[in-house]
Amino acid sequence: MQFPKEALEGTLKSAALHCESAGAPTKMCSECYTNQTFVYDDGTAHEHTARPSLETVQKNNSSNTGIILDISTLKMAEVDSEVPPLPPRYRFRDLLLGDQSFQNDDRVQVEFYVNENTFKERLKLFFIKNQRSSLRIRIFNFCLKLLSCLLYIVRVMDEPEAESVDSSAGSPRNNTDFEKISWDKIFWVNRRLPVWAIQVIVAIISFLETMLLTYLSYKGNIWEQIFQVSFVLEMINTVPFIITVFLRDLRSIFIPVFLNCWLAKSALENMINDLHRAIQRTHSAMFNQVLILICTLLCLVFTGTCGIQHLERAGKNLSLFKSLYFCIVTFSTVGYGDVTPRIWPSQLLVVIMICVALVVLPLQFEELMYLWMERQKSGGNYSRHRAQTEKHVVLCVSALKIDLLMDFLNEFYAHPRIQDYYVVILCPTEMDIQVRRILQIPLWSQRVIYLQGSVLKDQDLLRAKMDDAEACFILSSRNEVDRTAADHQTILRAWAVKDFAPNCPLYVQILKPENKFHVKFADHVVCEEEFKYAMLALNCVCPATSTLVTLLVHTSRGQEGQQSPEQWQRMYGRCSGNEVYHIRLGDSKFFGEYDGKSFTYASFHAHKKYGVCLIGVKREDNKSILLNPGPRHIMAVSDTCYYINITKEENSAFIFKQEEKHKRKGLPPGGLYDAPSSLPVHSIIASMGTVAMDLQNTNPPDSSSSKLALPAENGSGSRRPSIAPVLEIADSAAILPCDLLGDQSEDETTQSDDEGSLGSEYVKGYPPNSPYIGSSPTLCHLLLCKAPFCCLRLDKGCKHNSFEDAKAYGFKNKLIIVSAETAGNGLYNFIVPLRAYYRPRKELNPIVLLLDNPPDNHFLEAICCFPMVYFMAGTIDNLDNLLQCGIIYADNLVVVDKESTMSAEEDYMADAKTIVNVQTMFRLFPSLSIITELTHPSNMRFMQFRAKDCYSLALSRLEKKERDKGSNLAFMFRLPFAAGRVFSISMLDTLLYQSFVKDYMIPIARLLLGLDTTPGSGYLCAMKISEEELWIRTYGRLFQKLCSSSAEIPIGIYRTESHIFSSEVSINVDEREDAKERHESWKEKGTHRNSTGSDQSEHPLLRKKSMQWARRLSRRNPKPGSRAERITQQRLNLYRRSERQELSELVKNRMKHLGLPTNGYDEMNDNQNTLSYVLINPSPDTRLELNDIVYLIRPDPLAHVPEESAPPSTKTNVRMKQELGMETKDETQL
Repeated sequence: MQFPKEALEGTLKSAALHCESAGAPTKMCSECYTNQTFVYDDGTAHEHTARPSLETVQKNNSSNTGIILDISTLKMAEVDSEVPPLPPRYRFRDLLLGDQSFQNDDRVQVEFYVNENTFKERLKLFFIKNQRSSLRIRIFNFCLKLLSCLLYIVRVMDEPEAESVDSSAGSPRNNTDFEKISWDKIFWVNRRLPVWAIQVIVAIISFLETMLLTYLSYKGNIWEQIFQVSFVLEMINTVPFIITVFLRDLRSIFIPVFLNCWLAKSALENMINDLHRAIQRTHSAMFNQVLILICTLLCLVFTGTCGIQHLERAGKNLSLFKSLYFCIVTFSTVGYGDVTPRIWPSQLLVVIMICVALVVLPLQFEELMYLWMERQKSGGNYSRHRAQTEKHVVLCVSALKIDLLMDFLNEFYAHPRIQDYYVVILCPTEMDIQVRRILQIPLWSQRVIYLQGSVLKDQDLLRAKMDDAEACFILSSRNEVDRTAADHQTILRAWAVKDFAPNCPLYVQILKPENKFHVKFADHVVCEEEFKYAMLALNCVCPATSTLVTLLVHTSRGQEGQQSPEQWQRMYGRCSGNEVYHIRLGDSKFFGEYDGKSFTYASFHAHKKYGVCLIGVKREDNKSILLNPGPRHIMAVSDTCYYINITKEENSAFIFKQEEKHKRKGLPPGGLYDAPSSLPVHSIIASMGTVAMDLQNTNPPDSSSSKLALPAENGSGSRRPSIAPVLEIADSAAILPCDLLGDQSEDETTQSDDEGSLGSEYVKGYPPNSPYIGSSPTLCHLLLCKAPFCCLRLDKGCKHNSFEDAKAYGFKNKLIIVSAETAGNGLYNFIVPLRAYYRPRKELNPIVLLLDNPPDNHFLEAICCFPMVYFMAGTIDNLDNLLQCGIIYADNLVVVDKESTMSAEEDYMADAKTIVNVQTMFRLFPSLSIITELTHPSNMRFMQFRAKDCYSLALSRLEKKERDKGSNLAFMFRLPFAAGRVFSISMLDTLLYQSFVKDYMIPIARLLLGLDTTPGSGYLCAMKISEEELWIRTYGRLFQKLCSSSAEIPIGIYRTESHIFSSEVSINVDEREDAKERHESWKEKGTHRNSTGSDQSEHPLLRKKSMQWARRLSRRNPKPGSRAERITQQRLNLYRRSERQELSELVKNRMKHLGLPTNGYDEMNDNQNTLSYVLINPSPDTRLELNDIVYLIRPDPLAHVPEESAPPSTKTNVRMKQELGMETKDETQL
C-alpha cells in the first residue's frame, strides 16, 4: 500500500499538533513518529494507548474514520518520494533535550579499573609501579641510609676518648679476662642532643616509609614480610630511637646504626634498576654484578670497622681509623698483627665477619665470573661515548667464518684513511673458536668488537650504536642450502637497519637476483648470481676475465712474487697491484694538462708519460660513469677521471729526467712514439710497489714484413712501419663512428647462402621477457620469432626438427656448455653478455645448458628469444650426457657450483664432488677449457691436480710464503686461478668492502661485465695477437695503434706460455731426433718466445720447443743405475700410455654406443703443458708475444651513430660504411 505525499505531510502535522495539545509545546513525543499514531480526518490525535493489534488496525482503516500509520512496517523503498525532514525547531529541541526513546531501557553504566582508584592503589602506583616516582623514593631512601651512617660516624668522632682498661700489651691472659670488660661502654654511649635529634627524625621517617611499603607490598603472608632481613634491620635501627623519645633515660643506649649500610646497598641496587627503566635503556648485568660486589666489600669493611671500634671501647679502645686499618689488613689476608682486638666480643665479631666474607664473597665472584664468560660470548656493548667520539662500521652476518672475517678485515683496513675505524660485528651465533683466536691478536683486538645479537632487535642495534655508525655491511650466508631463505633473512636485516637508523649507509650482499629489488633502497648492492654468471660468460669470450676482475677489486701493492726466480711470477705479481682510482681532472697532475683534449688522446698520452691507464670519465652534471666514451668526448676541468695504476696519484712521486739519452742514441725527441708534438721531458711513477719503467732501451724491430706495414717512400722495405698519431681533437673523417657495426655490415653483405637464411632470422632488440624484476635492459641479438619450447631441447627431436645431438645441428662455431643444478634467474645473465648487440653475428657461440633439473616454463619464456640457446637434462658425472650435449665440439665448459653441495658437515668438503668430476673431465677431455666455480677459494689447489708435480709443490710453498707475509692474494699464483680456469664468488666479496672507500667500484664492475649498459659507455672485449701484428712489438706502440685507429683502450694482456711439468717428462729420447730438433732450434733463434692457446697443433714451433725443454730436463735427471730400475721406468711409461689409451677407448666406445661419430675426439690435442696469467696495465715497453690476448675497452658502437643508422636497419649500416670509405676490418684486427 503506497501513501501519497500529501497524506504523509498531514500525518506529521497532526503529530505536531498532538504534542502541542498535550500541554508540552517544548517537548515533542518521540512516539508520534517512531511508533504508532492514530490521527482523525479532522486533524485531532487519538489519546496514547497501547499499540493496537493488526485486526484493530484493519478494522479502523476500513471504517474511513482515520488513517493508522505504522512506520515500523513501512518500507521506504515503496514510497515514491522521500519523507521531508523535521522542521529545524524540532531537531534543535531533540539535540538539546536528547532522545527519550531509550529512557526506559535497562542499561547499566560500567566503570572499569575501579580498583586503581582506591587510596591503596594510588599509593602503590606512586611508590612502586610508577618508574620515575619510584626512582625518586628510592633515591630519597638511599640518602637517608647514608645520612644515618654518616651520623653514626659523627657521633663516634664527637665522643670523648675513654680511658682504656689497664692491661699489659701482649699478655694472652688479659685477652680472655672476662672480668675486666667494661660492659657499660658497650651498652651505653655518649650521644649529644643535636645528633640524637637528627637521628630520631631520620629513624621516624625511615620507620614510616618501611611500614608504608610493607603495607603496600602485602600479599597475604604477614610473617614472610616481618622476617625479611631488611625489615628486621629497619626495626633494629629505628624502633629504639622512637622509644627514646618517650623514655629519656634510654637516649644514650647504643644502637647499631652502622648496619644501615646494608639497607643502603639494597636501595642502591633497586635505584639502578629503576633508573634504567626510567630512561628506557638496557643495563648490563655485568655492571650490576660488579656494583653489588663492590658494595658488599664496602659494607663488610664498614660493618667490621664500626663493630670492632665499638666493642673495643670496653678494652683497648681502638680508634675508628685503626679499626679500618685492621679490617683492610685482615680481609686482604696480609695480617701484620700490629693491631688486634683484645676482648672476646670483638674477637667473636671478627670470626663472624670472616665467616660471612667466606660465604658471601665467593658467591659474588662466582656470579661475576659467570657473567664475564657470558659477556665474552655476547660481546658486551659499544659505548655511546666511543660511538660519538670514534668512527665505526657494523658488520652483520648470520654466521661468522674465519675466511669471511679475514677477507673483510684485510680489505677494509688496507686503505690508509680508515685505519682508525672500529669494526663492530653483530652476529646471532656464538663466537667461533678460530674467530676468538683471531680477535685476540693485538692487531685486531683493539679494533674489532664482537657482539652476539640479532639485527631484528632494537636493543642489539642500540648495543652496536647503529645510528652512529659510518656504514653497515649486511652479508648473506652463501653456505645455506636454501639460498632464497638466506636472502629473505638478509632483506629483513636491511629493513630493520633502515628502520632503526635511516641515515646509516647500507652495503648489502644478496644472493639471488629476483630478491634484489627488495633492497633497492640500499646505497650499494652486490647480487652474487648476477656477477657470477656474467663473469663466467665473459670468461668464455675473454679468457681469465674472472682473474682480471678479481685482481682489480683486491687491494695490493704489487709486491707478491718479487722474490721468486720465475720471471712470469715477478711480472704477474707486480701487475696484480694495479687498481682502479679516481681523481678530478682539475686537481690531477696525470690528466690536468689534457683539458680540452679528446678522451682517447688523454688516455694514450697519460699511459705514455706516466704509465697510468685512463679507462673512464664522469661529467659533473651526470651521475653515470662512461668507460671509454671515445675520441668525441672532450675532457673538462670538472670531469672525474677513473684510471688503473699501482697506487693513486696522491701517493705518487714524480721524477723528471732530461732527454739527453734519446739524443745520444740518435732517436727523435719524441721517443718511441710519433706524437703530434714532442714533449720536453717524460716521467715515471715512484711510489709504493711501483717499478720504474725505462722507455729508452726499446730497439726497433728487425722485421719489416707486415700486413699493416705502410709502403716506404723509397720503395725499400727496411723502414719500420709507422703508426698514425693520436689526435687531440677527434676528426669525424678519420675516426670510425661505429667500427663494430661496420664489421657486422660487412659480415652481413658477404654471407653465404647457407648463412643468409639463418642471418635473416636475427634482429637486434631488447629481450621481451625478463625473468626477474630489476634486470638492466641490454640490446641483444634476438630471433625474429620466438622459438617453441620443444625446439629448445637439444637431445630430443620435435615436429619442427629431428635433431637429437649437437653434431646433427652442424654448428659452425664451438659450443659453450654450462653445467648447473637448476635454471635459476641468474643464468639469464650468462646468456645476455654472449648475445649482446656488439658481438659479431658470425662469432656467436651456441650455448647448451646442462641442467640437473629441467627448467620451468617461466625460464624458457625468457630464453626462447635468443638464438642458438638450448638446454638438456643431465649431469657432468654422466659421460653419456656430456657426449650428447656435444662436449667434443665445445670450446668451453662452465661448471657452476651447486646449491645442494654448499652445505656439508665439514665446510671445506662442499667442493669435493665438483672437484672430482672436473678432474675426471680434465683427464677424459684434455683439450677442453673447463671453467669451474668453487665455494671455497682454498680448494682451487686441487684443480688439475698432479700428485708428483714438483712445480705445483713449489707453487704451494710460494703461496704459504706470501700468506706469511700478509698478502691478501696468496692464492694468485695457483695455475688454475692465474689462467682463469677456477673462480670463487667469495673472492668478489672485496668488491662490496672496497665500495666503502671507492663508491664507483660496483658501477665500473657492472659496466665491465656487461650487467649495465649506459649509453655512450664502452664494453670489455679481447683481441688476439697474430704473426701479422708482431711488428708492433711493444705494448706502448699497440696502445697508440689502437687509440689512433679504432679508439680502443687496452687495459691488460692474457699471456700463455709453454711449460713442461716434471711429472710429464720421459727419459726415452731418440738422440738422432734430438740433434735434428736442436739444429732446427738454432735456425729459429732470434724469433720471439712462443705462446699458445688451447690448440697446440696449430703452432708446430711451440711443440718443438716443448720437446726440447723436455729432453733437456730429462738429461738433468740421474740415469737409472741398474737394469731393474730401467725396467721399472719402462713399466711406468707403459702404464701411463695404457692409461691414456684406456680413457680414449672408453670415450670412443660410448660415442659409438650413442651413434656419434668418433672423428671429432682427439685425445692427443691438449693444453696441459701450458701456463697462463694476466698482466694488468703492463709497462709500455712490455714485449708482445705470439697469441697474446689483449683486453680492450671498445667504445660504444651506438654512441655517435645517427638515428638512421641504428642497428636494426642493416642496409643503413652498409650505406654508412660505403659513405665513409673505410676498411674497418683491418683497423679493428690490426
